[in-house]
Amino acid sequence: MRWILTALIFLFGLLDLFMGLNFLFNPQTTATGFGLAATGTQGMSTLRADFAAFFGVVALCMMLGAWRRNGDLLLVPAALMGTAVTVRAISLALDGTYPGWQVPMLVEALHVALLVAAWRVLPHHKIEELTS
Repeated sequence: MRWILTALIFLFGLLDLFMGLNFLFNPQTTATGFGLAATGTQGMSTLRADFAAFFGVVALCMMLGAWRRNGDLLLVPAALMGTAVTVRAISLALDGTYPGWQVPMLVEALHVALLVAAWRVLPHHKIEELTS
């Protein structure tokens, strides 16, 4: 079970790494798939910086956590993806749906479920130890 979770986290991390690299090197095209468009140089800079940072940090923590069998590192991407899926749910309530809205929420929810499950299985500190 531990090996399967570790492998899945590493694969999800690779997916996120490629997503971050796509935003870094090809932001305009990648952003279109997210329903975004850059307006000018500032918009391109924001796409590159914010999305490459988000997906890059998620990927790095997932892949290092899986490689080192360190459950503590998995809490960072779990928090980021958990925040993303929660805010998407709020946006659905406030703004309504759009075609294909289920896919990003499913991907983010899968990330959270996988990361929390792996955190429980892999060696980790108790939450109280991390927050004190």
